[in-house]
Parts: sequence; C-alpha cells; structure tokens
Amino acid sequence: MNAAVVVRALTKVYRVHERPAGLAAALRSVFRRTYKEVRAVEELSFTIEPGERVGFLGPNGAGKTTTLKILAGLLHPTSGEVTVSGHAPRERDPGFLRAITLVMGQKQQLLWDLPPAETFDLNRAIYGVPDAAYAETLRELESLLDIGALAKKPTRQLSLGERMKCELAAALLHRPGILFLDEPTIGLDVSMQLVVRDFIRKYNEKRGATVLLTSHYMDDVASLCPRVIVIDKGKLRYDGDLATLVRTIRPDKRIVLVFATPPDRAALERVGGVVELEGTRAVLRVPQSEVRDAVSHLVASADPSDLTIEDPPLEEVMRDLFARPAEEPAGATK
Repeated sequence: MNAAVVVRALTKVYRVHERPAGLAAALRSVFRRTYKEVRAVEELSFTIEPGERVGFLGPNGAGKTTTLKILAGLLHPTSGEVTVSGHAPRERDPGFLRAITLVMGQKQQLLWDLPPAETFDLNRAIYGVPDAAYAETLRELESLLDIGALAKKPTRQLSLGERMKCELAAALLHRPGILFLDEPTIGLDVSMQLVVRDFIRKYNEKRGATVLLTSHYMDDVASLCPRVIVIDKGKLRYDGDLATLVRTIRPDKRIVLVFATPPDRAALERVGGVVELEGTRAVLRVPQSEVRDAVSHLVASADPSDLTIEDPPLEEVMRDLFARPAEEPAGATK
C-alpha cells in the first residue's frame, strides 16, 4: 500500500520586507526596500502511512502551519518533494482535493449569516457528492456530532464549540481519506474538546482515515496520536512513538496521592521529589526504576486514601526537548 503522505527534504523560504518604524522609513521603502530570508521549513522529511493518527508538534513559529498549507496545496515549497495520496499538492487536481480536507481552528468556512446547512449543501455541489451519499454522510455526521438542530440556526448565533462541530461536518461531507487538522480544539472548553477528540477517533477508526494533527493542547495529542513528529525552527527534532519520547526525555513517573489529613512534607521528600503539595493532595516525582519501592513504602507508612501513577505531563516533556541543543538526539527517528 502506498504511503498517504510523503515529505522529502521540504524547504520553504519566505522573502520578508523589513523597515524601521516612522514616516521617513515608510517613504524610503517606497523607492528602496530591504528584504531578508526567513526559512520557515528546512530539509524536513517524514512519511505517514494510511490510517495513522500522527501529532505534529512544535513551538510557535516552528513551521507547522506552513507545512500543513503546503500539504494542502495552499503554498508551494521552495524545494523538496511532497506527495499526498499519490498527488502533488501544488497541482491541486480534483482527485487530490477530494482526498483531503484542511480544518483550521482559527479560520472558518461557514457562512456567517446563513445556517450551516447552507454551507453543507454548497460543499455537496462543489465536490459533486451524489445526493444519496450526501444524505447518508450527513445523517452519520449529525449523529456523531449531535448537530441536527444546530445546522438550521444562523452561524452567528452558534457558540464556538457548536461552530467547530459544524466546521468538522462541512469539512468531511465528501468523505476525505486524509485529514489535516490545525488546532481543531483551540478556544473550546474541556467538555467540547472531549467531543471533538472522540469524533476524530471514531472517524479515523470507521473510515480508516489518515490524521495529521497540530495542537497546543497536549491532551489532544496524548489521547489521539500514538506517533508524533516534532519540529523546531523548521527542522525535524523527533519522529516516532510518543511513549518512547516521554521515556527518553523524562525517565520518571509521577505518583499522585490523596490523604485523609495533610501529609508531612519531609516524610514525602524521603521518597521522591515533591512536585506539588496542597492540602491533602501531593504529587511526587520518582525515577521509573524506583516506583515499585516508593509505592510500597508510601502504602505502608503514609496510608494514602488514593494513589495514582502517571507519566510526566507532555507539556513538560516538550519543554525539556526544546531546551536541548538541536543536534542532541531525542530518540530514534523513523
């Protein structure tokens, strides 16, 4: 089976106009401009197989959105090779456009003063979806996203979470096999984030769709993406299993404890590093090799009412990764 996405030595360079502030500088720039090159993506390579759910991570300005726009055919690469479902995105031929969708949490395709149902019907016409297939897909999406009544209200009357559910439905009416999702849960409350994550997982499992997801909410990535691609300053930092990355960067565990009465800090520090201690709740950092002994000691001596063992927060793993020199490996890459 051919790969869903192939990126080889992708580079994107922008030519950016620079000038100081002020009227005089503005007038000079009319006749003579100073430019600099900004390398948004540099020699980036990765492959994604059909049906994979992959997290695409990096700090602000790392090149994630630029890469997604190139994959969707909205930008042309400066150099390198990109294929999506066997197509060159920059050509934007009909087969490619029917195979993909791009959802950007900070952009919308819904018509502001019209109900989402109007956008749904417009997309049906644009993609040439047969009436029977359209009706079947719409029923399925309405059921999964619970948008039956929402689709008939003007978009401007919908909450952010309601609009995002309708955005997802509009983007998937043509049943694309490849989903590029750029911050699909941005601005949503916790309960709505769960709804969106659950929908993405179900769509992936039912349709065998390939998902490439960017998000600054690490819970999105941890719950959806077994594999992550991490870039920084346009360059690849890591490509592989998420659990392996966590173990490589932060080879420790968190022990979360709840007590009937506030515990003694000194006693806890003899077991591990105290990350948090507030009232009757405590969080300890313990090397992975010492977790069993630490738990046995805590149960025997401190008698907690509740005890949970967790991985370090993914946000801390990413922070530590980006604090390392770029040439220092973060683990095996594909």
